[in-house]
Amino acid sequence: MIFLATLPLFWIMISASRGGHWGAWMPSTISAFEGTCVSIPCRFDFPDELRPAVVHGVWYFNSPYPKNYPPVVFKSRTQVVHESFQGRSRLLGDLGLRNCTLLLSTLSPELGGKYYFRGDLGGYNQYTFSEHSVLDIVNTPNIVVPPEVVAGTEVEVSCMVPDNCPELRPELSWLGHEGLGEPTVLGRLREDEGTWVQVSLLHFVPTREANGHRLGCQAAFPNTTLQFEGYASLDVKYPPVIVEMNSSVEAIEGSHVSLLCGADSNPPPLLTWMRDGMVLREAVAESLYLDLEEVTPGEDGVYACLAENAYGQDNRTVELSVMYAPWKPTVNGTVVAVEGETVSILCSTQSNPDPILTIFKEKQILATVIYESQLQLELPAVTPEDDGEYWCVAENQYGQRATAFNLSVEFAPIILLESHCAAARDTVQCLCVVKSNPEPSVAFELPSRNVTVNETEREFVYSERSGLLLTSILTIRGQAQAPPRVICTSRNLYGTQSLELPFQGAHRLMWAKIGPVGAVVAFAILIAIVCYITQTRRKKNVTESPSFSGGDNPHVLYSPEFRISGAPDKYESEKQRLGSERRLLGLRGEPPELDLSYSHSDLGKRPTKDSYTLTEELAEYAEIRVK
Repeated sequence: MIFLATLPLFWIMISASRGGHWGAWMPSTISAFEGTCVSIPCRFDFPDELRPAVVHGVWYFNSPYPKNYPPVVFKSRTQVVHESFQGRSRLLGDLGLRNCTLLLSTLSPELGGKYYFRGDLGGYNQYTFSEHSVLDIVNTPNIVVPPEVVAGTEVEVSCMVPDNCPELRPELSWLGHEGLGEPTVLGRLREDEGTWVQVSLLHFVPTREANGHRLGCQAAFPNTTLQFEGYASLDVKYPPVIVEMNSSVEAIEGSHVSLLCGADSNPPPLLTWMRDGMVLREAVAESLYLDLEEVTPGEDGVYACLAENAYGQDNRTVELSVMYAPWKPTVNGTVVAVEGETVSILCSTQSNPDPILTIFKEKQILATVIYESQLQLELPAVTPEDDGEYWCVAENQYGQRATAFNLSVEFAPIILLESHCAAARDTVQCLCVVKSNPEPSVAFELPSRNVTVNETEREFVYSERSGLLLTSILTIRGQAQAPPRVICTSRNLYGTQSLELPFQGAHRLMWAKIGPVGAVVAFAILIAIVCYITQTRRKKNVTESPSFSGGDNPHVLYSPEFRISGAPDKYESEKQRLGSERRLLGLRGEPPELDLSYSHSDLGKRPTKDSYTLTEELAEYAEIRVK
């Protein structure tokens, strides 16, 4: 027999095992295609002292014990077998040579199971061996793929089919291997337990595109209709490649943004969203979204997606640009400067897109820049006119913000030309208007009187500051003589300026117009008017009061101590009449309490409030009428 010629190893094993013990050898498992045949190789041994004349044997199916009445597959004494094995089983081995090889033909699925051999040497010398062989009826080739197939690394895939039928030999071919490589047929190989397989190999370098590829192997038996096919899907491992991701994203502040990252890899990757090295979200998935609710300018920047598995990694970035209105500009630079210095002011802001920056003062544009976040204003040799409030305005299509700042220019005092003195009746007021920064001190000097009055003497000087202007007013009351010279002096830490204040008042204008001769005439007229008023009042008093004596000559001058007998209220009504005349003439207030027209040496001779007489009132009246 062909099969016996192919098993020299069995004879070696039997020769080595001869030692007088019951024992058997057969493959623990053996496979065959449905519809073909199978040869189960078998060897057995028994004690030498038995020396049987004839050796018989029995094959049982699924049980080694005769008392269980297992199906008989083959029996050498009677040839009586179970109906399932009629015409399908025969002994290929020579029992006398201790070879119990069994051949089963026209295999069907119900023949799959355990096969036991029992040696029969006659009499009580019968022995059922515990060793058995399990027959597996198959109908698909076995495609063996390595446990790990990595893209870019050569791999060997094999197709293995059982070849244990001496009557039928399979022929192998590959299905769906186009583009992978050409197969190599190794032929018939013997396995460790004495069974045989037919093997075909396929070598190729897989790519990521080969992942999931369905690869097939076909076993065909010539001169029959028997064909068996088997398939396997390639599980190609490969590192991640990011295949889906947002391009650059622009979003308005406060809106919702969703960033997508999708990767192709096997096994699935660990996807991680990161920003500035901080993990924002991660998951094992083919795609991962990063949702940003109500985005702020602080979330503007570059976002990275990292995809990784055991075979490699990939990463890509996306830039998120958050569009927003300018922030309130900040001003850094000189805000206090000395006249003549160069001033540099930097206005900066933040926005997206970059804004238009403008610096202006009093609606006049001083500097502007387009699509920049900073603007530098240079003022060479600043003057007092540069002092004041400035505005820095930043704007883009999403809004506008502005910041006000003040530039303070410090300079020496400047006495303005509107400074002057004015006289009315016995009062002189001097106005000194000074422009200065910082606020100056102001003093009024009367050289002819050797008197200096500063702003701390609030009884005589009133000062008020508005912006850079300081207005000081000196009031001199009871001035009966010619107006004095008044010099205004202002000083601060940067310098001093003095100016003799010109007179623009009524007294000066009158004396300038009528001259000395006119003054004498005016004085004569004044005396006549006084006499007239005095006589009229005396006659009126005589008529109204019986106690008034016509021979008495009343005093011309009236004082607060003088009262007309019998008419105490008449003097008061006269004073009220004179007060009304004063108001009509534009005269205000009571007579001055301090007359600075007198020098310190004349203080004892100056008129007091008690000596202020009607004559002086009439003199003032006459003076106004002359004007």
